[in-house]
Amino acid sequence: MSDIVISGTGLFTPVESISNEELVESFNAFVALHNEENADAIAAGEMEPLEPSSAEFVEKASGIKSRYVMNKSGVLDPHRMTPRLPERPNEAQSIQCEIAVAAAREAMAQANKTASDIDAVIVAASNMQRPYPAMAVEVQDALGIEGFGFDMNVACSSATFGIQQAVATIANGGARCVLMVNPEICSGHLNFRDRNSHFIFGDVCTAVILEREETATGSDLYRIVDSKLKTIYSNNIRNNFGFLNRGDESGIGAADKLFVQNGRKVFKEVCPAVAELIAQQLADLEIDPQSLKRMWLHQANLSMNQLIARRVLGREATEAEAPTILDEYANTSSAGSVIAFHKHRADFAAGDIGVLCSFGAGYSIGSVVLQKA
Repeated sequence: MSDIVISGTGLFTPVESISNEELVESFNAFVALHNEENADAIAAGEMEPLEPSSAEFVEKASGIKSRYVMNKSGVLDPHRMTPRLPERPNEAQSIQCEIAVAAAREAMAQANKTASDIDAVIVAASNMQRPYPAMAVEVQDALGIEGFGFDMNVACSSATFGIQQAVATIANGGARCVLMVNPEICSGHLNFRDRNSHFIFGDVCTAVILEREETATGSDLYRIVDSKLKTIYSNNIRNNFGFLNRGDESGIGAADKLFVQNGRKVFKEVCPAVAELIAQQLADLEIDPQSLKRMWLHQANLSMNQLIARRVLGREATEAEAPTILDEYANTSSAGSVIAFHKHRADFAAGDIGVLCSFGAGYSIGSVVLQKA
C-alpha cells in the first residue's frame, strides 16, 4: 500500500439545470421544425422524418432525470441547440479555468491546504477549450501555485488516469502535493439534435488533492491502495473535432465533429471489460469483493453501473454500495465517479475500502482502490 492519500475533494455545480421534460420539449420543437422545412423531400421518400422523443424514453434508456449546464437558454432554443458561451478576451479568466478554480478552492479547504502547499496542477478532462496555453497552467496562475501544470485527456477516464499520474508524480519526488481538476463542459461537445444522445451529458467540475499521508493536515484521508489502468482501441465512442478539420472544409460542422457513439456496442463491450479489471485488481490485492463498502462508478448509464456492480459482487448491489448521482447530474464524463465519491463517503470508518472507477472512449478504464485512513 502506498502512503499517498486523497486529502480533499471539491465540486462546482452550475446554477442552471435542465429537466428531461424541458430538454424533450426543445428537441421535439426542433423535430417539428425540421420535418416541416423538409416536408416535400420527406413526402417524396428522399428523406426520413425525424422522430420525437419523450422524457420517459430518456429516463428508461439512461436513468437520467436532469442535468446541470453552463447555459440553459441556448441549449433549449430549438433554432440553436448549443450553449451560449461568449468568447472571453485573452486577458480574462477562461470559463474552464473559472469552474476549475471554484472546485479547487473547496478541495483545498477540505484538505487544509494553501497554494504554497501545492506543487503541481493537472487538468484532466474529455475536452479542452483550447490547445494552448494549457488550462492547467492558467489554473495554476489563478490560484497562485508555484511549480508546474499540464493538461491530459483520456475522455471519461481522465480523472482516474489523472489520479494515477498524480500518485506517480508524488512517488517519484516530482511534487509534494498535486491538485487534479476535471472541468467538464460537456454541453459544448454534445449534439442536442441527436435523439439517441442529446440527453446524455451535463456540465460540472470536480477537484482532488493528493499528497503523502505524512504531510496531510486534513481530517478525511483516503489511502491509494492501488490503481489500475487499461486502454483498448475502439471507434464506438468518438469525437473528430480538431485543428486539422480546417484542412478539409467538407467535414466542418458534420455530426462526427461532436460526440457520437454506438451505444449498444459500448454497453456490450465495456461492461465486461470493466468488471473483469476490477475483479482481477481485487483478486491481486487479496480483497474479497464482499468486503467493499462502496463502488463509486463512472456515471454514464444506470444499467451499465448495475451490471458492472453485479458482476463484481456476484449479486445485485444496493444503492449504498453503488450510489447513483447521474439522475441529477447526468453523465459528466470524467467527473462522474469523483462526484459520487465526493457526495457518498461520509459514513466511512477507518479501514473501510471502496473502488473509484471510470470508463469511456478509447476504450479507457481506470480503477483506484481506496481505504479510509
